[in-house]
Amino acid sequence: MSENKSTTLLREYIRIPSVHPNPDYSAISKFLKTQADSLGLPCLVKEVVPGKPVVIISWEGTNPNLKSIVLNSHTDVVPVTRDKWKHPPFAAVKEENGDIFGRGTQDMKSIGIMHMEAIRRLKQARKRFPRTIHLLFVPEEEIGSLDGMIAFVKTPEFKSLNAGYAFDEGIASEGEEVPVFFADRHEIWIKSRCPGNPGHGSRFVENTAAEKVNYMMNKLLGWRKQEEERMKAGNLLLGEVTTVNVTGLEGGEQVNVVPSEMVMTVDIRATPSMAVEEVEKRVKGWMEEAGAGMELEYIQEAPNQIPTSISPEDPFWAGFCRAMAKMKIQIEPQVFSAGTDARYLRGNGVPTIGFSPINKTPVLLHDHNEFINEKTFLKGIDIFTQLITEVASV
Repeated sequence: MSENKSTTLLREYIRIPSVHPNPDYSAISKFLKTQADSLGLPCLVKEVVPGKPVVIISWEGTNPNLKSIVLNSHTDVVPVTRDKWKHPPFAAVKEENGDIFGRGTQDMKSIGIMHMEAIRRLKQARKRFPRTIHLLFVPEEEIGSLDGMIAFVKTPEFKSLNAGYAFDEGIASEGEEVPVFFADRHEIWIKSRCPGNPGHGSRFVENTAAEKVNYMMNKLLGWRKQEEERMKAGNLLLGEVTTVNVTGLEGGEQVNVVPSEMVMTVDIRATPSMAVEEVEKRVKGWMEEAGAGMELEYIQEAPNQIPTSISPEDPFWAGFCRAMAKMKIQIEPQVFSAGTDARYLRGNGVPTIGFSPINKTPVLLHDHNEFINEKTFLKGIDIFTQLITEVASV
């Protein structure tokens, strides 16, 4: 029995091991250029960072001066523990019930193919739209985007997209409703360097690094507790509160030597309503209280972002909602609890919606045995076909 060509294409994409720490980006670029040729569309491969290509496939609108629509997806996937998978994670095995197993089936190669195949259907139907549509495929999202979207938004090629509205990844849903993300929390990863007086472990050394760490730990975990209680009391979603987690502690060379420095790493995910500068002011204030010589270092700092409008008066959001109504898709707007490349698009003035039309499916991104059912995947193409029709006509 012949397989749907879109399904075959997804399985071919999954079989490219674009997995960290050594993603096969060369094979990804070759695959995407082949698909651009099959669509009859121009393809630009831009290596902002050598060996880490951004691929742009463009379908020009009838009024290319209008702001464009960007359909973004990332090409890299997270590592796998192979012996925990029921099928090899890059074999794209399809079971009899249509479940397709493989790393990237949810996060987010399936979405990239949904974008591409929706464009294919519209072109085959000889549709044209006023707005240019760009399919954007970026690397490095799974390791913080430094050599991916963060670098790309600074280039002339990004500016030339003339982007007016974008779609990026969402997350699967086990229920009927599909979550739709109009903002991401600010992802702020920091190192707090805590210097102190060294000395012999048998003495009461004053002004030690550990005392400063203790002060910072109490303040940070106190903030964490407040936010956890606020979430429970208000029955809030995770994206509506700030999470604070101490994720590492380094220092000391020998058990009987008081160290001259200890370093604490902290993962802060702040709500969009809290500016990055406000987080920095709070943390630096505690550091000053903890003692002299404290230093703050950023491992990663997300830009401030303007949440994408979900007002009925916003023409793009209204178009999105029309598409969902026509496809009978129930949506739940919310703030994304983690971080995606959407925050860098919003941070550069491009309203962006995070949307993965995968419902009635276990949430398995970054997990073992990640899969998507073929019917869900093919329906996703139908959904994006309608979505593009609406928003590219705004």
